[in-house]
Amino acid sequence: MLVHGFTQTGASWARVASELEAEFELVIVDLPGHGRSPMPDPGSPGSGFMQAASALGQAGGKASYVGYSLGGRCCLHLALQEQRLVERLVIIGAHPGIFDETFRRARVAEDDERAAELERGGDAFVPEFLDHWLEGPLFAHLTAEQADRPSRLANSAAGLAASLRTVGTGSQTPLWERLGELEMPVLVVTGALDDKFRPIAERTVGAIGPNARLAVVAGAGHAACFERPGVFVEIVSEFLGHGA
Repeated sequence: MLVHGFTQTGASWARVASELEAEFELVIVDLPGHGRSPMPDPGSPGSGFMQAASALGQAGGKASYVGYSLGGRCCLHLALQEQRLVERLVIIGAHPGIFDETFRRARVAEDDERAAELERGGDAFVPEFLDHWLEGPLFAHLTAEQADRPSRLANSAAGLAASLRTVGTGSQTPLWERLGELEMPVLVVTGALDDKFRPIAERTVGAIGPNARLAVVAGAGHAACFERPGVFVEIVSEFLGHGA
């Protein structure tokens, strides 16, 4: 099960999927609010992450889950909600949650501002929003091929705005104290050049315990799976192959 990040779609995995499909049966989805997937009914019970995790579980069933950034956070929630469904877990550049409440509130405000900007500008504003997003410190170094802007243009302003408000980093209840509950093998992947998320990845492995291990991709930043897809596929294939 391959789960993409914010502003991406399932099509963003094309290069990785082309190499994995020779060895594994793949399920690739669009997260709620992205691509062809609508946001869940706001009147339905549970938080945005609970709903997103439930949708993932329904789509993938019992499987190994590989999630990048937002996708990794959704996979973490699924692994804690329905451990029986997650045989193995791979997360890349995923934050278990902002622990400091002041910083978390600031991130909520930042995401709300971005969402309001998308709502004001509508779909015509999405290309400009993507330009600003990809100019940020986590992505500015990406080549055009790695950033894969065309696949991101399939998203709507309303969908991205709703995603920011319901499953944005600030809206996530920190999972740090629950990571030790994970019983399945977990692989935490980080780019060696990702100065922000590499320490988070190291802390995540420590919080999960002995069933987790860290993989550092040399010469890659935050989007390690898209920056060095060949190396990423080798790492993931070896990890998932242990369950064969």
